[in-house]
Amino acid sequence: MQLLKPQHWKDYELIDSGDYEKLERFGKYVIRRPEPQAVWRKSLSEAEWERADAAFKKEKGKVSQDGNDKGVWIQKKGMPDQWFIDYHYKAMKLKFRLGLTSFKHVGIFPEQSENWDFIYDTIQNLNTPEPKVLNLFAYTGGASIAAKSGGADVTHVDSVKQVITWSRENMETSGLDNIRWIVEDALKFCRREVKRGKKYNGIILDPPAYGRGPDGEKWILEENIAELMSLCGELLEKAHSFLILNLYSMGFSAVIAENLIKDYFPDVNNCQYGELIVPDRSGKHLPLSVYARFIRS
Repeated sequence: MQLLKPQHWKDYELIDSGDYEKLERFGKYVIRRPEPQAVWRKSLSEAEWERADAAFKKEKGKVSQDGNDKGVWIQKKGMPDQWFIDYHYKAMKLKFRLGLTSFKHVGIFPEQSENWDFIYDTIQNLNTPEPKVLNLFAYTGGASIAAKSGGADVTHVDSVKQVITWSRENMETSGLDNIRWIVEDALKFCRREVKRGKKYNGIILDPPAYGRGPDGEKWILEENIAELMSLCGELLEKAHSFLILNLYSMGFSAVIAENLIKDYFPDVNNCQYGELIVPDRSGKHLPLSVYARFIRS
């Protein structure tokens, strides 16, 4: 099992973590927001935390469909609602529009940069011209634009139309184009693609613990992940291909992600699995997701 931490960020830093919060720098702005995994004590004083440009305050009893706390941002003078940051790795130059949402997110999960690097390198080395990549539960498109930057033909699937719009903006500001946008329930889309006999050289899965499709379809990770993995087993090419499974559910360990790969891709013997972590300035490692991934040559 591997613990992977971001290696190439200049516009992001985890300054401190603890007491169920995290203090982060995105570009030139510092924000504080809840973090249920940070069960230890903070290293910095409250006075230092209070210097943040924006702080998220939870509204009691307000929870989104996916279990995220709903709340409001307290912004200091000069803190914008939206701003941009860059991420560079080799020839990959990505730009993201960030924003203060009512569910504490800002439009990016910085720990995922390790997967973006993996996607870019893998596509560059696949022995396939313009490999086809499918990104499911694709959110604001970090993995999609990483794949496009690497030279892939990308299909981006998410159930929220506004998030697709955000993803398109990230693509355009990164100087890229021609990603295929699909607003649909991931399971329904995969079922239809299997019936069509479609194949992909890369599949990226980032399912939430709980969610809703555009027509009210219910997604529950524990109940639906098996079918989704089975469908992906049919959609993924047997050679010159890769898959990434990323899980945010606090109840799922990296071993579960590895076992899902072993079960639905029994021919794979080079599966990497572990946790994506981010260290703060004091050296504490904040675990943020588990992953499993592999490459078929």
